[in-house]
Amino acid sequence: MNLEREKWLAVAEYLSHLGRDLKIKSSLKVKDFMRQDPELLTAEDSIKSAVEIMVSNNIDAVPIVDEAGNLQGLVTKTLVLREVLNGTDLEQPIGKIMISQIQSIGPEEDVAKLITINVGNLPVLSNQKVDGMVTLSDTIRAYFSSLIALHAELTAVINSTHNGILTVNEAGEISLVNKAAELLLGIKQEEVAGKKISQVLPQSKLPEILASGKERLGQKVVYNEKVFISNLTPVMGDKQIIGAVEVFQDISELEMISEELNYTKQMKEELLAIIDSSFDGFHITDSEGKTLRINKAFERITAIPFKDLIGKTIAELTEEGVYSQDLLKLVQKKREPVTISQESKPGNTVMVTANPVVDEQGNLFRVVINVRDISELNELRQQLEQARTLSHHYQGELKRYNLADQFVVRSKETRDLVDLCVRLGQVDATVLIKGESGVGKEFAAQIIHSNSKRWDKPMIKVNCAAIPENLFESELFGYEPGAFTGASKEGKPGLFEVAHGGTLFLDEIGEMPLNTQAKLLRAIQDKEITRVGGTKPIKVDVRIIAATNRNLQEMVQNKEFRRDLFFRLNVIPVTVPPLRERKSEIPFLVDHFVKKFNAKYNFKKRIDERQIKALMNYDWPGNVRELENLIERVLVTSPGNIIRHIDLIDHYEAEQRDYKAINYEKYIGCKLQDAVEQLEKFLIQNSLETLGTTRRAAQELGVSQPTIVRKAAKYNIPLKNKKEGNHLGGGTTGGF
Repeated sequence: MNLEREKWLAVAEYLSHLGRDLKIKSSLKVKDFMRQDPELLTAEDSIKSAVEIMVSNNIDAVPIVDEAGNLQGLVTKTLVLREVLNGTDLEQPIGKIMISQIQSIGPEEDVAKLITINVGNLPVLSNQKVDGMVTLSDTIRAYFSSLIALHAELTAVINSTHNGILTVNEAGEISLVNKAAELLLGIKQEEVAGKKISQVLPQSKLPEILASGKERLGQKVVYNEKVFISNLTPVMGDKQIIGAVEVFQDISELEMISEELNYTKQMKEELLAIIDSSFDGFHITDSEGKTLRINKAFERITAIPFKDLIGKTIAELTEEGVYSQDLLKLVQKKREPVTISQESKPGNTVMVTANPVVDEQGNLFRVVINVRDISELNELRQQLEQARTLSHHYQGELKRYNLADQFVVRSKETRDLVDLCVRLGQVDATVLIKGESGVGKEFAAQIIHSNSKRWDKPMIKVNCAAIPENLFESELFGYEPGAFTGASKEGKPGLFEVAHGGTLFLDEIGEMPLNTQAKLLRAIQDKEITRVGGTKPIKVDVRIIAATNRNLQEMVQNKEFRRDLFFRLNVIPVTVPPLRERKSEIPFLVDHFVKKFNAKYNFKKRIDERQIKALMNYDWPGNVRELENLIERVLVTSPGNIIRHIDLIDHYEAEQRDYKAINYEKYIGCKLQDAVEQLEKFLIQNSLETLGTTRRAAQELGVSQPTIVRKAAKYNIPLKNKKEGNHLGGGTTGGF
């Protein structure tokens, strides 16, 4: 026991020195890991009572307190054992053997202080009252947790640093390569750690730093044909060199900064050109309201030339009647944009908006005044009304796509698909969704659209397999009045125009005729379409999402699909896995469809959970759509509220029925006991596989649950949940 204690003390001493060297200040307090509300004794209590507390609570020490609850002493397991070995009467008061001179600590003390106290059991006191107890092992575990957290924090900081960092030990062996250095040098930490720096980067100056102990700052070095600015510094420990560190930065970034400055100058020139070319009037002043710049539109709207405005303040212009109110005072008072309506000198009603521009300290820096004819606002109001009308028009369409109500996402495959679709929604690229018929390709398309910047615009679905070939072009691109026999006199916008600003979902794209494919390709590339019978191109802003259950690459080879259109559509391919690859979702899908059709037909039916296994063993060539149709059929056609049999006409099910059918002839010639045991094993194994728990299997077979557990052990039948197998209460399983 003393040897074990010495080991713990040695570890504690090491951690103490390490904490002081690293200047660690842990946020971990004693109260965070102490054993609260410990058992207490008084000096009059017997030694036997201390033994009982230690044994029942598996502790090594018990605090001794007086009648007021103040700490008097401490009795440890070592003291008690010594008295036992000496044959001491255990009914004697414990005050005779307790330790009176004891150390203690407060609950708010940091773990870094606690590690320096080499005591195995330490009372935690608040106002001389015992709040808890901490042991040496508790302290070491807590301190190790602090060190691990610090290590993780330091690693995160180093790896998040933009500059490359490379360190070596005193032997010149690589000990650290941060993420930036990996990227800049094209090396990996795990591949070069422990290797000599001279082997990995022969041109490195780190060996010289180790030898000289002098830093070299602002060095220009070349690694892998890249030029860097490098700072090399020795690492000192206990007044000797224990390593060296190099911090470097790609010098090309400085050139990029220079380019950014030139770009900023160009942007300034462009901004001034934009201000001058704006149809709205701009008047820019400093923080005192003194005019700095106006554009030509301001001269036109106010009929005041630039020479009569430059250098004048807003107060002076207000006195001259250019402004009806002192905009500077309004802005200074409200510290937010101010808008007024007034008459301009030419007699037009204008709207004037003064916007304050503040610096980083929140001080007024500029005032930008915008002047616009009120007639233009009326035009914007009309556009707003049109937008509101369009929003109401599509509101019902958007409500149809409530993912939480319509779709089941329970398997890893489907969660990965949803995560991918959500990310794809953030970029406006063309997507090609692949998958078998009935897997839910429209589901993937809707997630992409709903998480895109076009979410508030329509997603128009086009089933390419359902449109006659001679109507494809007019459906997609629309037609002008009288374009062909039977055409509407008013003409008709195509689906591209209807989907403007939103998403066009081309389902079953492999069924599109070749001649229409060429026109679709041109529409995607040029972002404009021409109606049938028309000559004027129409600009359209549409995101294309295509879907197919066919092999388009094979169709391209067979000249059934245009190669250029395939590459245009296949920018980001997404594959929806078939149902047979995500069978873990079948119980949840069944539950979803049962609820759906119960609500539709006002049923209260449910499917016996023993049928779920049969459904999960089926390959589902028709995928989710086939499952949905099957559930609807069995709910409608099956009598009663509990569906105990689902007929799956499939080769696999036929094999399963053959397997489960009892072949009595094979038992001819067997001993009666052997035949009984084989049949017993078959029935128990089948019930456990079907029902999932020993309790339900026992109910079905008419025996006790312990009998099932015992028989399963006898015939080496594995139990899915051994804990459940030994518990008479059992549990519930199934997909509902």
